[in-house]
Amino acid sequence: MNRRQVLWAGGAMGATALLAACTSGSGDTAAEPASADDKPKRGGTLRVGALGRAGAITRDPHGSQANESDYLVIALVHDTLTVPGAKPNTLPRLAASWEPSADLTTWKFKLAKGAAFHDGSPVTADDVVWSLRRLRNTPSGASRLPGIKPENIKAEGADTVVLVSDHPNAELPLLTRLTTFVLKKDTADDALDKAPGTGPFKLDWYRGGNARLVRNDSWYAGTVHLDAIEVTMFETPQAMANALLAGQIDVASNAGAVAARTAEARRDIQVLRRPDDMAMPIVMRTAAGSPFADPRVREAMRLVVDRDAMVKQVLSGYGTVANDILGTGDPHYAKDVPQRRRDLEKAKKLLTEAGFDLSRTYDLVTTEDIPGLAESATLFANQAREAGVKVQVVKQESGAFWDKTWKTGDFYTTYWGTNDSVVFFASKTMVSQAATNEAGWADKDFDAAYLKVIGTADETARAAALKELQRIEFDRSGYLLWGMADGIDLATAKVRGLPKLPGYGRVQLENVWLR
Repeated sequence: MNRRQVLWAGGAMGATALLAACTSGSGDTAAEPASADDKPKRGGTLRVGALGRAGAITRDPHGSQANESDYLVIALVHDTLTVPGAKPNTLPRLAASWEPSADLTTWKFKLAKGAAFHDGSPVTADDVVWSLRRLRNTPSGASRLPGIKPENIKAEGADTVVLVSDHPNAELPLLTRLTTFVLKKDTADDALDKAPGTGPFKLDWYRGGNARLVRNDSWYAGTVHLDAIEVTMFETPQAMANALLAGQIDVASNAGAVAARTAEARRDIQVLRRPDDMAMPIVMRTAAGSPFADPRVREAMRLVVDRDAMVKQVLSGYGTVANDILGTGDPHYAKDVPQRRRDLEKAKKLLTEAGFDLSRTYDLVTTEDIPGLAESATLFANQAREAGVKVQVVKQESGAFWDKTWKTGDFYTTYWGTNDSVVFFASKTMVSQAATNEAGWADKDFDAAYLKVIGTADETARAAALKELQRIEFDRSGYLLWGMADGIDLATAKVRGLPKLPGYGRVQLENVWLR
């Protein structure tokens, strides 16, 4: 599965709002507002720093993008059908509107008028159908477009795309925010690096993870203020933050809490903080043969962790305590579920009842992809020892981690850069057949609750069903979600209009301008 695309991806809006047809120009993208005497200006080059590693570079919009730098470039060059917003939080882009059938199985997406590729050719329904089928046929396509078979993606005329789901799905439009980058029909794999996009910027050049993008003056979706964006890849948040403080870049994306503490003392640096932006859960494999297959063991691990200490020490206070349910920003998040707190005596009792082998040392595998991830593993290992559980932290290089540990390991850290939808995580990581089921969790009750939620159009009934789904997740899933980290970007004082949205919304730089 495309980790970086998922990391950036936003969640879902309520079903009732989704069922209404959307029109271009509606909603709020939550960009930083300009005062009356500080109106957007045209021109200038924005220099952006983003994380990445040379060994993980890719140019395929539907491929596995482990680098934020690559994803940023792709997202500015290639549009998706819809994009994140604030209110509502799913807005039109290449799709100007959408309508479901009465049974919520068939959705028709009408393309935006005037949408064109950078070479001037119009975007057609055939282009979109070809792109979505290509996306669906990737190794993890079933998770990227859940419930949509390739043959059930069709064109209706020149400007309408029809998606037919295997089951009723009131949340389908949220899926088109994720990875639905549109290419010209029949684009060859060896031509992807030069394929024209439809986005607000055109690729000028790309070299080893670094790129220069120039304004698309013919962009159908609005006015672009900047002349150009230059993307520089950095392998560590510290190197990126140092480049900002030295005046070498204008924006340091996803810089982390350590950099934020340093920058907050400087008046010439903006600290853009997105509360509860990123989840960094610990994954416990639930499949047979794993030492964590017994739900009593998983419950014990969730009782071992000191959540307040994790937020304070790992996130330096730039975050909040979580309660083992992913999607903390969902309007229907189950706040009535009692907060799980540390209880070492109960944890020890559960481990004894489950026959958990305390003589073993258990590897907790992690990577240093994002600030605080490896630190969270180390602190948890120290806390677990107080319950008699010996944990050894194993750090893997990013490529090896995602190739060898993710989705198959017994005990490892992961991260997700979205929080506004419980259903998003259920569909991607927890239903039995999800291609990105990180814990190997198969629970018939959870699967049934999920289908009930997405098949319900009425908001009140849907909220009630969602409570049941969250309770099952809280009790039995393979996740230990101890906290939510704030998203932190740093920027020089001249940068205006930066997006404030979490996840994928952070790459919507078309409204940025320089003072």
